[in-house]
Amino acid sequence: MYTVTNRIKVKKGFAKKMAPRFTQPGPLLTFKGFRKVEVLVSTQFEDYDEMSVVMYWDTLEDFQAWRESDAFKESHKRPAGGDGESPTIENLVVIAEVASTLENN
Repeated sequence: MYTVTNRIKVKKGFAKKMAPRFTQPGPLLTFKGFRKVEVLVSTQFEDYDEMSVVMYWDTLEDFQAWRESDAFKESHKRPAGGDGESPTIENLVVIAEVASTLENN
């Protein structure tokens, strides 16, 4: 299993407002190998908030199929006539293989 984490720095006060956009039902749910997405919000920083959008995939190839799809491109378009400047400061995508887990069931 793989995780793909998009660490996104945004202007203060925007992370909690933006988080639900990443977990709305849509085409992502139909992609082979997609397991789940979690959005973590950190407000501990003085100058910005940070979201970690963590996606879980069975294989790296499954994620790459999503990343290259028209559905991915459409979901990452900025709305036409958007209301001004983007709250995003910067982002970093980190891809990792799940090497070990512990769960309490």
